[in-house]
Amino acid sequence: MSRHDDIIIRFSGLKPGFYDFSFALADEFFEEWNYDEIVGGNVKIDTRMERKEHLLMLNFHLAGQVTLLCDRCLGEITLPIEGDEQLCVRFSDTEESDSEDLAILPEKAVEIDLAQWLYEYVAVRIPLQHVHPDGECDPEMVRFIAADAPQRSNDDIDPRWEALKQLK
Repeated sequence: MSRHDDIIIRFSGLKPGFYDFSFALADEFFEEWNYDEIVGGNVKIDTRMERKEHLLMLNFHLAGQVTLLCDRCLGEITLPIEGDEQLCVRFSDTEESDSEDLAILPEKAVEIDLAQWLYEYVAVRIPLQHVHPDGECDPEMVRFIAADAPQRSNDDIDPRWEALKQLK
């Protein structure tokens, strides 16, 4: 993963208080990750950071859209993304964190690269199933799937199911 200078917050020299930042994730950002589900996107992230003596509190608001591949026809589909996340950053040379919303940075750190967190915040908002609305899938692919699907006749029905149908 390459370093994204536009998604780094330099907090060194900032006095305690609140600071606002905006980030834009475009197609180039998503292309650099080795995750095939997200093809591209355009997501704006507004960030409110509270700087404290040994702590950073980051609140993110994500809004935009991502481009994925349709589960049915493999055509591109664009889905909206929106939500809020929070990240707490502590400074310590001895502690480690397993928490998803807590990051530990060395005491002498001067900046934080948010690329990994922002990508994950977008990725968790993707629905498990992403398909075009009915009738919007690639018609050629739908015909191919229908032609390849096994054709069933009434003779193929398991007799146990027939017995269950008579219980109505």
